[in-house]
Amino acid sequence: MVLRALSPSRWMEKCVLDALPQTCNAMTGPDLPPAIAHGFRAAVDEAARHVGVTAPNPPVGCALLDRDGTILAVGGHHRAGTPHAEIQAINQCRARGLLDRAHTAVVTLEPCNHTGRTGPCSHALAATPVRDVWIGLRDPNPHVAGGGAGYLRSQGRSVHVLQPTGPQAAPRDLCRSLLAPFAHFARTGQPWITVKQAVDATGSMLPPPGRTTFTAATSLDLAHRLRRATDAVITTGRTIRADRPGLDVRRVPDHTGRAPRVLAICTRTGEVDDAYLTAARNRGFDVRLCTDIAALPDLLGRAGVTWAMVEAGPALLAELRARGLWHDWLTITAGADGTDHYGIRVRKGDVTPLHLLPELSAVKE
Repeated sequence: MVLRALSPSRWMEKCVLDALPQTCNAMTGPDLPPAIAHGFRAAVDEAARHVGVTAPNPPVGCALLDRDGTILAVGGHHRAGTPHAEIQAINQCRARGLLDRAHTAVVTLEPCNHTGRTGPCSHALAATPVRDVWIGLRDPNPHVAGGGAGYLRSQGRSVHVLQPTGPQAAPRDLCRSLLAPFAHFARTGQPWITVKQAVDATGSMLPPPGRTTFTAATSLDLAHRLRRATDAVITTGRTIRADRPGLDVRRVPDHTGRAPRVLAICTRTGEVDDAYLTAARNRGFDVRLCTDIAALPDLLGRAGVTWAMVEAGPALLAELRARGLWHDWLTITAGADGTDHYGIRVRKGDVTPLHLLPELSAVKE
């Protein structure tokens, strides 16, 4: 036998490949069994139902499958202090008498390996019959990344982390969309900021006389579901004086029992009508005034906001654009035929949580 020394770069490549137990096609990238793809879709959908109520924790979904790929249970993290997605799925399986059939866990985010308000999910999974674990994304916190996967491997489990090429890229992108605001918050301590802008066919933001909007009912529903998914709404004193907007969730059911949503009002003078502030607090808002737009991200970050939505006029939008204080931009254009058209811009990269909304899932830049 002849042993050949590997260069540092080749040694690192070998270590990476050795850590990937899934098979790989040289032309298309790592394989993905259809049942696992279905499991990721179910896990993301369940987690997405709770987006807007889990902060400061991330939204996470977990599906448990049997050996044949049949989904036995799907769990999602509901809010901080409650069982994580993996525990929700395990408890469902146990309650249905199906836990002994659990063979594969599909999790959108690497299972935690530390004890906080709840126990480590990696240990909980290792205590079940689950043998294979598929992970959408590593934990974005560099201090804990790899801990859950490493523990599960040490307990004899086969662990797969989705790769950014081939059939695994699509479900991985879903997981990235789900985690984008939390991942940004974990890195920076600041929220992901989404701008929603409605314009008519000429590009004007001014609705016709006597109306406060010109978009279709379906777009109004979309806007309220987007409000429900975010932790804060950003507006201005000028918008309040002109429109007296409610800015709460009305057209769709809001999350019950959630912490007060932040209403950040940008005003250089620091003056906002007291009657409006009282009414906003009565609608459940935690009102914060911001007199320095540059300080807005830190102000929201200190309030624990991971995802914020801007609903304001062209002056604030222009300032946010000029300062680069936005991450994705949703434009709703009202067509002359009554049909609205959606456009999304992402300031950096290619990931946006807007793709979690069904109407926007296929919208490209």
